[in-house]
Amino acid sequence: MEKEEDILTKATIEGVRIFALRTTNLVREAAEQHNCSHLASAALGRAMNGALLLAATMKDNERITLRLKGDGPIGEVVADAEGNHVRGYVENPDVFLPLKDGKLDVGGAIGQGNIIVTRYLQNAEPFTGYCELENGEIATDITRYLYESEQTPSSVALGVLVNKEGEVTASGGYFIQAMPGCTDEVLAQLEHNVNYTPYVSDLLDMGYSPQRIIEALGKGLEVKFMGATPVDFKCRCSRERIADAIAGLDKKALEEISQDEITEAHCQYCNTTYQFTADEIKAMLKNK
Repeated sequence: MEKEEDILTKATIEGVRIFALRTTNLVREAAEQHNCSHLASAALGRAMNGALLLAATMKDNERITLRLKGDGPIGEVVADAEGNHVRGYVENPDVFLPLKDGKLDVGGAIGQGNIIVTRYLQNAEPFTGYCELENGEIATDITRYLYESEQTPSSVALGVLVNKEGEVTASGGYFIQAMPGCTDEVLAQLEHNVNYTPYVSDLLDMGYSPQRIIEALGKGLEVKFMGATPVDFKCRCSRERIADAIAGLDKKALEEISQDEITEAHCQYCNTTYQFTADEIKAMLKNK
């Protein structure tokens, strides 16, 4: 069976913008990279999907960071998206809880706390907003955040399916947002369609493409597609960037770590560890 491409599709429906997303491969890759449990895979995948959908509302290459900071056993859940690239991590990737109503208990894993969203804008200071978590299920938390902190009524659906072996078998989501001038009739039709549409993860598992999901959500309305772009799991870290960060430390700190045979630096976002020898650190010292 041919691997289906991870893709983000954009459309408008009579005064409403709507994005849909399939991310099965990238979420599977991220979950494997972080050695996630079934539950952590679902939480990380939902957060990464949410960050990609929010990034789609921004200008080219503007970045968004989504943090879910609750008192649950998973700790902090973080996703960071820039354009079509996304990365993320969970504080405790080994988290386990019993199923709730037959589903992975993401809300229980995150617990009570805050959702924090930072938008990194071009030619402007970063903007950070936050509000209390609705239930820790992530989609409803983002919906509440957009309404309370950014005054933009929206509907967000996120889903990740994980099989018994712990492999991500379907992942994606959709985002619906009314634009100024949208009629109540259109909103009522969309609400009706959303209520009668299966879970987004089930649709993806059945083979629905993001375009077909948008068509289902826009049933009875005029849908205009604006194009589709591939999305991927990609971290911005590199050995060169980490080396520059270490070289930027003050002289005393460099002298201390130069005593160690090996200095390790770890990137939380992609779970990669970089190693630097004492000679490399001493060379950085010489350049001070």
